[in-house]
Amino acid sequence: MHIHSASYNTIKKKMKQVISSEKRPIKMWLDEIEENALTQAKNMANLPFVHKHVALMPDAHMGYGMPIGGVLATKGVIIPNAVGVDIGCGMCAMRTNIEDADSETLKQIMSQLRKLIPVGFTWHKKAQDEKYMPQSDELPMLVERHITKAQQQIGSLGGGNHFIEIQHGSDGFIWVMIHSGSRNLGNQVAQHYNKIAKNLNERWHSTVPASYDLAFLPIETEEAHAYMKEMNYCVDFAFANRRLMMERVQNAFMEVFKGEVEFNDLINIAHNYAAWENHFNENVLVHRKGATRARLGETGIIPGSQGTKSYIVEGLGNPESFESCSHGAGRVMGRKQAQRELDLETEIKRLDDKGIVHSIRNRKDLDEAAGAYKDIDTVMANQTDLVKVKVELEPLAVVKG
Repeated sequence: MHIHSASYNTIKKKMKQVISSEKRPIKMWLDEIEENALTQAKNMANLPFVHKHVALMPDAHMGYGMPIGGVLATKGVIIPNAVGVDIGCGMCAMRTNIEDADSETLKQIMSQLRKLIPVGFTWHKKAQDEKYMPQSDELPMLVERHITKAQQQIGSLGGGNHFIEIQHGSDGFIWVMIHSGSRNLGNQVAQHYNKIAKNLNERWHSTVPASYDLAFLPIETEEAHAYMKEMNYCVDFAFANRRLMMERVQNAFMEVFKGEVEFNDLINIAHNYAAWENHFNENVLVHRKGATRARLGETGIIPGSQGTKSYIVEGLGNPESFESCSHGAGRVMGRKQAQRELDLETEIKRLDDKGIVHSIRNRKDLDEAAGAYKDIDTVMANQTDLVKVKVELEPLAVVKG
């Protein structure tokens, strides 16, 4: 079991508010939350198998069934929708020994990356070598069904808020950061087992309303065991996907810098998964949906939005957040809303003025503009009891999915 109290006693408590109107408290690390996300959090707090309380990180906003930026510990059940559709989605980062790169060099690297790494809905025309895939004696059922496609998708970025970013660190070095997940594989697993859970909950006349969209599987059932195996493979696949992309990023750097570049060890974290952990002296299943584990001394990654800082952090092991922190800045606008309401010229100027190499060209790109996200400085200020900053990273060039 992790040591909580000794380390935590030295931390100034920063939790913003506690809502006590439901069966279980909702502990929040943010001042304001959209109404729909709060409704989802209240639904979670009224589940019969919640352990202690619900925790909302400072980047929390509405998701499917459960807010993104939510942490839910359960006793005896697993909830597919509390993990989400991009199982294992997360971050990896790597420091180089390069201290600077001009705009032309960055553009050359980006050009190489676009040749090596498919983005958006595209993937490799041929299956990638099996050595890049997670090693498993026996593939779970759904994974086996989709494994051929997965071998073409490994080493590809995907769409939405996924990105590859070259950054300059407060430590004086150039860093590379990647945000991506399990591609279509995780989506297939999530949809399949959420449907099974919904059907079973209906058959059992579950007391959890179907409108919550938080159908569960009791952990002793075959269905829960099957989902856990599939989910864990997807987490491993998402890491393998990021690791292969990072290898291709290294290849691009070596090409542009003529081999004169070194890389530090890879940092990797996931922020969509469920895992057995011990909290408040009980073994529970902690669901993190858009939340990063932040045990005492654990290295983590918190990205900003396109055009703002990202952070390499160290966990403080706060028991109240189930040893968790935010997974990023968090959205303040939906995708379609951002495309409708943000000003294209303003968003382009925001990046151009900082000299960032980017690909915002037209209105449809605004769904991932910096203006669609919360202020990362506020998000970081709201979690000083969850993590401490080790390195600040300023964006230099970004490829978006």
